Parts: sequence; structure tokens; C-alpha cells
Amino acid sequence: MPQDDLEVLSSHKSCVAYKKGQTLFYEGTRPMGVFCINHGKVKVYKMGSNGKEQILFIAKPGDFLGYRSLLSEEFYGASGTVLEQAAICFIPKSDFITILNRNPAFFQKLMKAVCQELGIMEEKLAQLAQKSVRERLAATIIMLKETYGMEGEGSDVIDIALSREDLANIVGTATETVIRLLSEFKSDGLIGLKGKKIQVLDPQRLIHEADFYA
Repeated sequence: MPQDDLEVLSSHKSCVAYKKGQTLFYEGTRPMGVFCINHGKVKVYKMGSNGKEQILFIAKPGDFLGYRSLLSEEFYGASGTVLEQAAICFIPKSDFITILNRNPAFFQKLMKAVCQELGIMEEKLAQLAQKSVRERLAATIIMLKETYGMEGEGSDVIDIALSREDLANIVGTATETVIRLLSEFKSDGLIGLKGKKIQVLDPQRLIHEADFYA
């Protein structure tokens, strides 16, 4: 993006500190701009008719949120809630659209991001339909490892803390089932449990459990 466009965005954005549990946006409300995560993590989820969350993905530093709904002029299709203390910037709709209109290259990159996001959603739906709960949990642990990395150099602990309920809402099952399967994975030597964090002890066997070899 050209320097003058960056300066426009920088001069119009606001950056706010959020505490764990604060909600950025609600499903069914109108988007007024886009969010960019400076640090921290945000879960993006839909609420089912039974009142249970289905987590679509967890956004990390550098990710933009809300642009798809903004571009399609639709209400938010999901809600976003902060998982850990975060700093998040907000760019108003008018400024964001102005930059898009005068910067075709940026618009193309944004369209590519939208398409990739939809592709990920399609793949996740296919996994939910075809894999067992045990396979989905193993696949989720691998996804968390690849997306968020480890706590530090030489560590085997995934650098994200999720409640058992949030993990179940990603997998698409009951919290009790996730607790039981995590215990089984631990007994089998696949993982260790460090509070809300997961230690990956045998990544190759986890990949096998996720049925990625098929």
C-alpha cells in the first residue's frame, strides 16, 4: 500500500486495549468498520439455535476482522470475543472504502483473502461431516499448533490457552466429550496438559489420529 494511503489509515484508526471476554462485534449487527489485531487473540463464532457456540476460527495478531460483511453490505454473520488481553485497532468504514476505491492492488488482495476464508470454511464443514469427533479433535490440535506456534524456542506447548468449552466449540461437540478424549490422548502419550494449554508430545501419531494420512 502506498505511503500516503497508510498515513490516511493511520491517522483515522483508533487502537483500544481490550480485556478477556469483551466482545468486538455481535452477530446480526451492522458493521461500522474493520478491526485489526495488534496483539492478543479473538474467537469468531456463531450461536446455534440451542444457545451453543460454534467457533469458526481464532484470529491472531495481524489479522483483519469484519471486512467480508463490510464489503458485502451485510450484517455480521458471527460474533467476535476477545480470548486474552489484546490491543485492537479500528478503521471506520468510510476511510476503509476510500482506500479500497483508489487502490486496486489492495482491493485484489482483500478479495483473495475473502476467497481463502470461504475455502477454509468449506474445508471445515467437510471435516465436520466426514470425521469422527476423535479425528476432529486431533485435527484441531494440529491446526492450533501450526497456526499459533509454540510458547518459545524448543517448547512443545502450543501458544494459545483455550478453555475446554472453547475447544469443544471448535471441534463441534460436547465439553464432556472433549475432556474425555483429551484424557485418552494424554494416556496414549500423544499430548500433555498444562492448564488450558496443550503440549504436543507425538505430532506424527496425532496426524495419524486425525486421519490426514488417508
